[in-house]
Amino acid sequence: MNANEFPQGLAFLKMHGAGNDFVVLDSRGRPAVTTPALARTLGDRNRGVGFDQLAEIRDSEDADIALDFWNTDGSRAGACGNATRCVAHHVMAGLGRDSLRIRTERGELLAVREDDGSVRVNMGHPILDWASVPLARDADLLHLPLPGDPAAVGMGNPHCIFFVPDAEAVDLPARGPLVEHDPLFPARTNVEFASLIGPDRLRMRVWERGAGITLACGSGACATAVAAHQRGLTGRKVTLDVDGGVLTVDWRDDGVWLSGPVALVFEGRLSPDYLAGVR
Repeated sequence: MNANEFPQGLAFLKMHGAGNDFVVLDSRGRPAVTTPALARTLGDRNRGVGFDQLAEIRDSEDADIALDFWNTDGSRAGACGNATRCVAHHVMAGLGRDSLRIRTERGELLAVREDDGSVRVNMGHPILDWASVPLARDADLLHLPLPGDPAAVGMGNPHCIFFVPDAEAVDLPARGPLVEHDPLFPARTNVEFASLIGPDRLRMRVWERGAGITLACGSGACATAVAAHQRGLTGRKVTLDVDGGVLTVDWRDDGVWLSGPVALVFEGRLSPDYLAGVR
């Protein structure tokens, strides 16, 4: 990275939504700056800032803003519901608005501020055909040919959802990476384990593709709620208890809406010396 472009350093925000944490870079009015090397360096919780995903705000010709998402391993993330909600909160506050149109790889998403300060975002319609999730071959998305009888849903990124008696009892560090890299998923996959704990209420834990265990996953919550409804476990509006808090998903005719809390943790600046070391 050319640190000379940032003689005063590079400003960033640290935010989280239900414990799902993000570094946010604002590149409106300038070229995008994130590279795989920068994402890996910043994602290091000992030598960088640390995050589940990095979100970079860019200018958009047909929406209010555009968003790119990166994982801690330097790979791109096609969708990130909680990061979208966090960025929407920040940008709406700066513009004095209560709604925002956001261009992502997933398409144009609408975010709205709720009266209680939370933010909801329409994550679009779920992807329910095997080739677009994507899977490596034709398969029944509600009953994948894998041990544990999982389901698959695409939300701009792939998800493999296991419905289990007790999500707390799952050995997530062991099972998550095995499923993420299963040959059935040519682009790897996010992995969710969920158990029904009440009417229209699920306990969900998640292993994220390219990031590992996270306290919450917005697109994963959406995918899990969709699969739960398709399996007849819940209605279309579902509350999900995740490791970092509570998220609500409402699968409506116009798309899957994700709601939950957002928080700005702190603002910071990456030093020119630190940026010069990014390779």
